[in-house]
Amino acid sequence: MTIQRFEVGPRMSQAVVHGDTVYLAGVVANAAAGESVTKQTQEVLSIIDGHLAKAGTDKSKLLTATIYLTDITTFAEMNAVWDGWVSTGNTPARATVEAKLAAPRYNVEIMVTAAR
Repeated sequence: MTIQRFEVGPRMSQAVVHGDTVYLAGVVANAAAGESVTKQTQEVLSIIDGHLAKAGTDKSKLLTATIYLTDITTFAEMNAVWDGWVSTGNTPARATVEAKLAAPRYNVEIMVTAAR
């Protein structure tokens, strides 16, 4: 089985496809870095949509999601955006944890796996 990589960098690839499974790296906001959890979550989910499309799939085929928040008290704020984005009836297995992220300007990081 071949492995296909998208947006390959020296440290990681943004997406890796093996067979019919698509693995995304953790995604953080670029333009909305330092802004609200709502704005960061909106941007992160938009970036995820783009990566999934490049890999030949979409959010209706999500298998798992791991969401990292720097402050778990923003859980409801993040969920308000997530609930409007996720494909109804196709919700993935999901975990949300509080964690320090790579830089203080990031409040949300999301990593997903999807089928093709």
